[in-house]
Amino acid sequence: MSLNDWLQDFISLFYPNLCWSCEEVIYQANEGVCPNCALTLPYTNFHDDPENVINKVFWGRLPLMGATTLFFFNKQTRVQRLIHKLKYKNKPEVGVLLGEVLGNQLLNSTTFNSIDVVIPVPLHPAKKKKRGYNQAASIAQGIAKAMKNTCEDDGMIRTKHTETQTRKTRAERVKNMRGVFSPNPKLNLEGKNILLVDDVLTTGSTLESCALELLQIPNIKLWVATLAFAE
Repeated sequence: MSLNDWLQDFISLFYPNLCWSCEEVIYQANEGVCPNCALTLPYTNFHDDPENVINKVFWGRLPLMGATTLFFFNKQTRVQRLIHKLKYKNKPEVGVLLGEVLGNQLLNSTTFNSIDVVIPVPLHPAKKKKRGYNQAASIAQGIAKAMKNTCEDDGMIRTKHTETQTRKTRAERVKNMRGVFSPNPKLNLEGKNILLVDDVLTTGSTLESCALELLQIPNIKLWVATLAFAE
């Protein structure tokens, strides 16, 4: 153990670090998730299954090369705590760390290993200013780091502020997201293999709206990945 690690462990006796997921004390220096959670969180392993449920969500809606998610999401669970910290507790590092975990999965998958560019679903500028960051961009940065790809945080632009999707039906969500996104005209994405990233997939209407605009770019191939899937 290095001197720095020893000092961090000593300090943690008085100012303990808590696992972002289970909120138990972490005594040894690490990156925010305890070893038990790192091993036992509800991973989907969908990156190895071309007929997984995330792919099926978009069948008939989008011509995707592949789709996956890292975790199953249910309320009052460790995954919900992670997502809550990422979105509402000023913890973009949660997204970066878990994005790296997801990126390492994709790197070892024959379905996803040809990605060129990682692009997050954008927030409206007013919402991004209020939160201070785009949580999907944090995830995308972690994925790109693991896969050694380019991350274009502003690859897509959100042109319209929308009402929250919570409690809306699928039809209402689709209507709510019409005309919301457009590709950044300053970027040349023609012919690229693009991974579109968001935090949580529910009905898929947000990703669908964003993806349909990306697919107007000539000769691109598109994949989708999220941090969690709300069953």
